[in-house]
Amino acid sequence: MANDKETGSPFGHAMRSHFQYDPSYIPLNHGAFGTYPKIVRDRLRYYQDLSESRPDDFFRFKLAGLLDPARGAIADFLGVDAGECVFLPNATTGINTVLRSLVFEKGDVIVYFSTIYGACEKTVGYLKETTPVESVKIPLSYPLGDDEVVIKLQDKIGALRSEGRRARVAIFDTVSSLPGVRVPWERLVKVCREEDTLSLVDGAHGIGHIQLDLGQVQPDFLVSNCHKWLYVPRGCALFYVPEKNHHLIRSSIPTSHGYEPYPVEGQEQVFNPLPVNERSYFVNLFQFVGTMDIGPYLCIEEALKFRREICGGEERILAYCEHISNEGGKKVAEMLGTEIMENEDKTLTKCCMANVKLPLQIGEGSGQVKPSEAFAACAWMAQTLIREHNVFAPPFFHDGSLWIRFSGQIYVEIEDFVAAAVVYQELCSRVGEGEYIQR
Repeated sequence: MANDKETGSPFGHAMRSHFQYDPSYIPLNHGAFGTYPKIVRDRLRYYQDLSESRPDDFFRFKLAGLLDPARGAIADFLGVDAGECVFLPNATTGINTVLRSLVFEKGDVIVYFSTIYGACEKTVGYLKETTPVESVKIPLSYPLGDDEVVIKLQDKIGALRSEGRRARVAIFDTVSSLPGVRVPWERLVKVCREEDTLSLVDGAHGIGHIQLDLGQVQPDFLVSNCHKWLYVPRGCALFYVPEKNHHLIRSSIPTSHGYEPYPVEGQEQVFNPLPVNERSYFVNLFQFVGTMDIGPYLCIEEALKFRREICGGEERILAYCEHISNEGGKKVAEMLGTEIMENEDKTLTKCCMANVKLPLQIGEGSGQVKPSEAFAACAWMAQTLIREHNVFAPPFFHDGSLWIRFSGQIYVEIEDFVAAAVVYQELCSRVGEGEYIQR
């Protein structure tokens, strides 16, 4: 347990009193769905009650004014202008908003890495079915050095140019999901700028997880889930678009009342029931995107206040989460007799997640997991973790091996990782005996 009375409350198990977890549950997968403190829950309930007390007044006339300070708070936190920040339900919606807004021509290519989030890769696949765009996937087999990742992107964009094609947009993470490793996204943005390729940054694991200085890095587009690491209720994501690129985002998804069609002679104007205001076209696109619970968006200020006043600030939070994930991951690797995923420069673990190799062999021999059954083994272990042991850190398959991804957080301690390691020792034995195979 970490304790610094001068700068914040004790971290570790003492912090669990601020959250809503079942006391018997061991949460080592914060990166999947996040969670939020009770004090933020109270703020969420306040806005939900407010919206129910006078729905028409809330959604038609109050909502825009309530969103302004939330956008201002997140903009200050990231060092950008409030007019460049809006909210969405999740990062996947943001990736879709950008890709479906761009007008693709023959020869345009979407470039992405093999570690892309699955739903985003499927979005690329859909666009290939419905537009002229093509795609190129750059394989990444970790552990890799940052230089290797950057060179791979540079080389691929150059190769496309030599073929007479154009890398229209490149998608990459701040911290990838599986494996959970820090990506040199700042350098990749710079490559895109130099190569005249739009940078679309999937920061699902970004805000509240690593330092994001958007004002300095200036990606073309970035989306980041606030409900994962910032302690904001689900679902809430920041969508950052610098003013120079606002013209590229013509519509929200779904299209909202804020959309303004290009004028067509003889076409009647579509009625907009929302009050006229002086906010920009970009901001108005995302003010009211269909009826939904907007309460999570309005909890940004309360979440940031909790991080400042209870936790002692961003530096303290990030330092503890990175430390506990690294040390916990090392302990699990020691107990399993394996290794933690890291490169020579020690940059992969400069985040709040750690990946530990499982002591299971992929192959056709006795006691091995067949390559065709690797995902089935992961699915069985995931279900068994929850159903039998009340602990969760997801198993996954990467580059011919099975791994576990652990999330560090202010409410966990080393003993939580030890408990998970003991469970995984048992599960690996049962997998080796073939228990995961559907009979």
